[in-house]
Amino acid sequence: MIVTRAAHEASLAELIATVDDPRGGILGPRSVAWRIGGDLSVFLGGGRAAFLQLAHPMVAFAIDQHSKTRSDIGGRFQRTFKHVFAMVFGDLDAALVAARRVHAIHARIHGTFPEAVGAWPAGTAYHANDAAALRWVHATLVDTTLVTRELLGGPLPRADRDGYVRDMNRFAALFGIPEALRPHDHAAHAAYMAAELPRLAVASCAREMGQFLIGRGGTGTQPPLGRLTEALAAAMLPPPLAAAFELRTSARLVTAALRVVGRPLGLVPPTWIAIPAHADARRRVRGQGPSALAAWTERRLFGLARAATGQ
Repeated sequence: MIVTRAAHEASLAELIATVDDPRGGILGPRSVAWRIGGDLSVFLGGGRAAFLQLAHPMVAFAIDQHSKTRSDIGGRFQRTFKHVFAMVFGDLDAALVAARRVHAIHARIHGTFPEAVGAWPAGTAYHANDAAALRWVHATLVDTTLVTRELLGGPLPRADRDGYVRDMNRFAALFGIPEALRPHDHAAHAAYMAAELPRLAVASCAREMGQFLIGRGGTGTQPPLGRLTEALAAAMLPPPLAAAFELRTSARLVTAALRVVGRPLGLVPPTWIAIPAHADARRRVRGQGPSALAAWTERRLFGLARAATGQ
């Protein structure tokens, strides 16, 4: 099922009707989503999310045939997260502008599989606005944030897991993912992930892109950040997928990363480690302007992709 423009607008209209304070966007400062997914530590799971997405052939071939990731990794990373941050942390107008822009971009991305992958035969059609593909990408982001948070701080209360899933259903609505495909709680989300994982199949182009993202796509030495991203992804992914992407493990690197990131979480003010868009969002709902610290942090955050790939 393709999410048409009309279906997308209907999804947005339904979401708009539920927003109490447009300054807080689709979620707001009292949401579980802002609390659980609002600090920089969630980026430890970035590699995991990317590999999970690439393991779905519809995503892999769309990126391989339409994306400029290899030639402009920094620009792709920046554009993607500016859209995501606008949707999650922006005011309502910013969230809607980003949602419509992403839908329009996706509308131009479609094609067919050039080869058979797993249970998908050659010639299978894909479309970036396919509801099932959108659901998978959305689920990888939700799942990775929860996995990362529990890796750093231990098991979350059931109420937080359920609340996060429900909050992020509002994010799903920005893509036009039908309500019937949105999980009503964490158990439903986990059941969907468990059912989908065995269906994944790593295409050769997905493996090549994965190697590129961790700095192993060329002849040069792998950058330290790329090695760390690889080690974290290998530790956090299901072992069969880590093996399919030929990821190398390193318990030493993972332990060191968790120690360095995990310790400060409870010791420093939340504003020091907030995702810049989240920090500015909280200032916005208080009637304050953007902060210089957030702008400085964001500029460095958008340099991570180049540092990991060595580009």
